[in-house]
Amino acid sequence: MFDKLDPRSPTPLYAQIANRLRVAIAAGELRPGAALPSVRHLAAELRVNPATVVQAYHDLESEGFLEMRQGAGTFVREVAPESRARERARQASALVRQMLSEAGRLGVSLHELQAAIADEIGVGTA
Repeated sequence: MFDKLDPRSPTPLYAQIANRLRVAIAAGELRPGAALPSVRHLAAELRVNPATVVQAYHDLESEGFLEMRQGAGTFVREVAPESRARERARQASALVRQMLSEAGRLGVSLHELQAAIADEIGVGTA
């Protein structure tokens, strides 16, 4: 889940961690009630400062994705289907923006990009 954290990214590490968890929750990979790794464990695994993980967990708690229980750990909360759908739509938009940016950088035209997408999803194939 955390294999693509980029310390050189303009996005802070805590935000990258929070985003990965948000996506996993919205996609149903992390189910309600699932325990997350302790702050110390995740920080050691990711080789980041524990405060970075705390910030990510606190952000997700304030957004309603996590519940932090003193002495018990951090757990995934039940997220309303509408909230999960909104998060998936937000992630889809981010993917499209990223793809368009990369296509522009490579000089791929919108027509070429649309044709490649159609080919990949099988539009127009028998």
